[in-house]
Amino acid sequence: MACMKLGSKTDGFQRKGQAWFCTTGLPSDILIEVGEMSFHLHKFPLLSRSGKLERLIEEFSDDEEEGCAIKLHDIPGGPNAFELAAKFCYGVKVELTAANVVFLRCAAEHLEMTEEYGEGNLVSQTEVFLNQVVLRSWKDSIKALQSCEDVLPQAEGLNIVKRCVDSVATKACTDPNLFGWPMMEHGAMQSPGGSVLWNGISTGARPKNASSDWWFEDVTGLSLQLYKRLISAMEARGIKPENISGSLTLYAKRYLPGLNRRQGVRENSSRFSAISLSSTPSEDDQRFLLESIEAMLPMQKGVASTRFLFGLLRTAMILNANAACKSNLEKRIGMQLDKASLEDLLVPNYSYAVETLYDVDCIHRILDHFLVLDQASEDASPCSIDDGQLIGSPSLTPITMVAKLMDGYLAEVAPDVNLKLPKFQSLAAALPDYARPLDDGLYRAIDIYLKAHHWLTDSEREQLCRLMDCQKLSLEACTHAAQNERLPLRVVVQVLFFEQLQLRTSIAGCFLVSDNLDTSRALRHNVPISNEGAIQPSAMRGEGWANAVRENQVLKVGMDNMRLRVSELEKECSSMKQEIQKLGKGKGPWNSVSKMFGFRIKSQFCTTQEAAISSQQDGMKEQDQLKPKQSRHKRNVSSAN
Repeated sequence: MACMKLGSKTDGFQRKGQAWFCTTGLPSDILIEVGEMSFHLHKFPLLSRSGKLERLIEEFSDDEEEGCAIKLHDIPGGPNAFELAAKFCYGVKVELTAANVVFLRCAAEHLEMTEEYGEGNLVSQTEVFLNQVVLRSWKDSIKALQSCEDVLPQAEGLNIVKRCVDSVATKACTDPNLFGWPMMEHGAMQSPGGSVLWNGISTGARPKNASSDWWFEDVTGLSLQLYKRLISAMEARGIKPENISGSLTLYAKRYLPGLNRRQGVRENSSRFSAISLSSTPSEDDQRFLLESIEAMLPMQKGVASTRFLFGLLRTAMILNANAACKSNLEKRIGMQLDKASLEDLLVPNYSYAVETLYDVDCIHRILDHFLVLDQASEDASPCSIDDGQLIGSPSLTPITMVAKLMDGYLAEVAPDVNLKLPKFQSLAAALPDYARPLDDGLYRAIDIYLKAHHWLTDSEREQLCRLMDCQKLSLEACTHAAQNERLPLRVVVQVLFFEQLQLRTSIAGCFLVSDNLDTSRALRHNVPISNEGAIQPSAMRGEGWANAVRENQVLKVGMDNMRLRVSELEKECSSMKQEIQKLGKGKGPWNSVSKMFGFRIKSQFCTTQEAAISSQQDGMKEQDQLKPKQSRHKRNVSSAN
């Protein structure tokens, strides 16, 4: 910290309890009371430097035997400032620093210690030191701005606060590598070549480049009022919103203890881990601070981390912040919901009126904000088709990520027995159909909800299962659902039907792939092919053909396994159909079930099975017909040879 020494005399003041005495040998003739301190001084040194003291002394009559007593309880800086001013009047050594120059400048103005009452008076000395030394240094500017808090009205009147704020804002908005900030502030000096000097000797080491967050920690010591003015000045100078958000994040974590409880260890850097509070702010102060920080946060998407925004939202709920603050935080989170994690979404319910463990309504509102913005972005970038290609198509990645995130959230809140069915359905149905490529995550959440709410009626179970599309379930999910006793019978039948369709499609695809592989390998190994696409028998020689045969055998084994699985599913379906028919004979309502499912599904199953069997038989007949032709062709070739 820079300093400036005034005066040349040794210290001639002595303190005894709550009183100061001047030890010049002459008896004091004036008593000045400042707060709880009393100063026993002499009139002449004070008259020669202070216009205010001169007027106050003249007000007392000369015939008073006990001398005069003056009370200066309103002096800026209190007893400490007057002590330094009195020593300056006596010519005693006084050291100006960035920590005391502000209130000493305000005290000098209050005492009217101008050039009219002596050359090089205290007003001019403090102004020179403030402008030429303090405001040119980053650390000293921060220290002087902090000291303005104690004498804020007087510092505002003398334009000291504005000058300190402008100095700090200008330096924070400037690249520190251009001027050596903040390396010079930490005592490092550089040679003309750029290396660091130690005792005037070049060490050969180069100063480290400062990152954009080099000033974050230094400004956290400011009061909220001064910090807000500093942030406004930085925004006026065009500082990046990311830097503003980073500084606000660190400032909030310092004065809001609730944010640090959920903060991971990896988020704490070594520079900022030493920040601690001597005393925790009151709940009202924390509430006011949180609302102020939310108002100062830039509205741009992504400038603040989603985890930090969720932390602010939780703290706002705990501190019972105003509704506008919580609503704005929900909107900010909705703008970047695709960047959140499942842990972030698990917001506890701090209201005693709601019985659920997690605040599902809050997440629903956040999801609604995201969907509104996503729809607006799609409308802003309309799609057009050019030569069969989609141009300007909006990316589905964010909404797909949000859909996966919400499916995980539904699975987490599903075990809560107090979570009502309409609320679960509303949250699950909020996303559009195209947001979920697969419904496996949604099926898992529904299954967990059915397991935890086993008292649901059959109609409620069917209503819940309508949320998922059985055609968008993977083969593994279909296999699990076909054996799930918690699902309604209608859903199980649908799952079995679509599972068979998937298997048949896979088998047909394998046949097609096998034919394409045979043709491609024949072409790759120069195997002759007939006009009908069949491979010539003369090509059945060589190592390449042997490899192709082995690969075809592997494919046939895989297809046999799939046929076996299809037959098993057909047996299960037929047995289930028999059970349905048995139930239908005994009870009237089941007749409608068999009519609803039996005839349609039976016709679809039978036609599909018959078509598959007939196609397989036709293929075998064609192979049998080809074999005699191939054998006759072999005999002809051998006879010709």
